Amino acid sequence: MNTYAISSVSTDRVKMIARTLPSGQWTEEQAHLWHAEQPYFSGSNFVPSTAINQLEMWQAETFDPETIDRELGWAASLGFNTMRVFLHYLVWQQDPEAFKERIDEYLNISMNHGIRTMFVFFDDCWNPNPQLGPQPHPKPGVHNSGWVQCPGQKEVSDVSLYPVLQGYVQDILRSFAHDERIAIWDLYNEPGNSNHVNESVPLLRNAFEWAWAVRPSQPLTVGIWNFSEEFDLLNTLSLFYSDIVSFHHYWEVQDMERIIRRCRAYNRPVICTEYMGRTTGSRFDTHLPVLRKHNVGAINWGLVSGRSNTIFPWGSPEGTEEPETWFHDIFRADGTPYCHHEVAVIREITGTVKVSSVEFLLTA
Repeated sequence: MNTYAISSVSTDRVKMIARTLPSGQWTEEQAHLWHAEQPYFSGSNFVPSTAINQLEMWQAETFDPETIDRELGWAASLGFNTMRVFLHYLVWQQDPEAFKERIDEYLNISMNHGIRTMFVFFDDCWNPNPQLGPQPHPKPGVHNSGWVQCPGQKEVSDVSLYPVLQGYVQDILRSFAHDERIAIWDLYNEPGNSNHVNESVPLLRNAFEWAWAVRPSQPLTVGIWNFSEEFDLLNTLSLFYSDIVSFHHYWEVQDMERIIRRCRAYNRPVICTEYMGRTTGSRFDTHLPVLRKHNVGAINWGLVSGRSNTIFPWGSPEGTEEPETWFHDIFRADGTPYCHHEVAVIREITGTVKVSSVEFLLTA
């Protein structure tokens, strides 16, 4: 379990890292000027309910614009303006131009609902061996049973693959570097997860270098998520080289406020790019008002219950029945809210409706 404290980092280590990376990062002033022109970021991590993972979302055979359109309409009804969406290098490697056409189609659908996108390039979470083609059926009751790492458990440290990964990052960045439909680029989701830890440092460093060589007009970030000493170097890289600071947090609100204070010390805009696990103490009615009060963007995990099985908690055994208290997600596949009170809270925070209890939380 996390220790809820960002480890201290020696000045020598910071200087060492600064000397070994190029100077492509935005200045603090650039970051704040950009942030001053943005709306309050509110939204969720998004995969359509018909996709078990990033590959199923983006492969030609299973790309599902009809479901994407319908479900982003539900997101817009909450006042959400930002979706965090995962890409995968294997789809790009198979057919770069067709992949970018589907990205463009997705962005058009999203903007029709007034929603911009935060794209994610790499990911160290869940299944270690991503493969193109038909994806597995969900394991009943198992949280994220089919989600896949990008590039993969072995591939993350395979430097011979780096030219391909560099091509993937830079081609997509160059193609959309000034696209107003994209709000932010998230270079790497939870680096070091799946027991990678510092094995992921070279890819993380290179991801920044590859992105800086293109230098898109949108900000770059990598979120901190594990606050133990073991992740000291990964957190140092992420915090000191992101244009804007981002973090993940699924625990009690008091701990989240401590993380916010530490993130503020870097004098850059702050966004929470993952939160909301009901059974771990992270909920809309407790956390979203606090995030809004601190002007910290709020991107929860999960929009619509579907093949990702994220209504089930981490570690749920196969065969688990639908829990009375969902872990993630807001809507059922037919568009019915899991909890009408939560929907009211979200709409209050995003300015869609007025709810006096939440209004009090914001001003207290």
